[in-house]
Amino acid sequence: MSSIILVATLIADPAREPLTEARLDTAAAALRGVERRRWLDDGVAADVVFTGALAPKRAALEKAFAGEPFDVIVQPLAGREKRLLVADMDSTLIGQECVDELAALAGTGEHVTAITERAMRGDIAFEPALRRRVGLLARLPETAIDAALAKITLNPGAKTLVQTMKGRGARVAIVSSGFRPFTSAVAARIGADEDRANAFEIVDGKLTGRAIEPVLGGDAKLAALREIAEAMGLDLAETMAVGDGANDVPMLRAAGLGVAYRAKPRVAAAAHARVDHGDLTALLYAQGIRRKDFVEG
Repeated sequence: MSSIILVATLIADPAREPLTEARLDTAAAALRGVERRRWLDDGVAADVVFTGALAPKRAALEKAFAGEPFDVIVQPLAGREKRLLVADMDSTLIGQECVDELAALAGTGEHVTAITERAMRGDIAFEPALRRRVGLLARLPETAIDAALAKITLNPGAKTLVQTMKGRGARVAIVSSGFRPFTSAVAARIGADEDRANAFEIVDGKLTGRAIEPVLGGDAKLAALREIAEAMGLDLAETMAVGDGANDVPMLRAAGLGVAYRAKPRVAAAAHARVDHGDLTALLYAQGIRRKDFVEG
């Protein structure tokens, strides 16, 4: 196995336990061949640059920090700052599943939430599950969308992530298997460049219980990543994707850095990196961007 220059970014949830020099010493001992270390945010995030083969070094580092409240992202040092971010929305950029919020208003909340959970884990196929979930919204007044929108909250760091990347010349796209009334509102709120999602069929002011075909699922997310990158003249290595559900796996695998955010186990296992403790600004630290250079949202 050839050795390349790699970087391990360690990120803490400072509310639980700060990152310390001693923790960086632990990382250096696990990695060996460390060339340098650099704080990105004192007590919160730091880079450790080293040489080696990626897979065994990542495994050694994850073993050293197993059970600890730190995220560990290992990748090649070259090209780590990305020019395109494609982000899932529900339970990634925001704290809710929008269809579930509508279902609560329709009186079918528990049923829909159970289907959502199985689909996001990858236990059932996503597209049929989405059609089934939307079917349980039939006859819900269109005005319920505004009521559900009022409950939407951004996940911590979402706006800072978007504004910082845009400030550095990158493009940000929300690509969701949710629905346009929600993605367009969230895109406007955080300043994303574009949003892609599904559309409800609405007749006489009520949801019919059908989504307008074709349904945007995992394959469509991957296609969107490729299409936007191609339009920008980018190689996929210059892209980053983030998501939490099984329908995000294709784009997470294809992106230069695919990040599973507070994700289901199968999704986390398929991604290049996982964030379980930090907030969405972890994606900025992963690109080597220091806190002092963040554009705060």
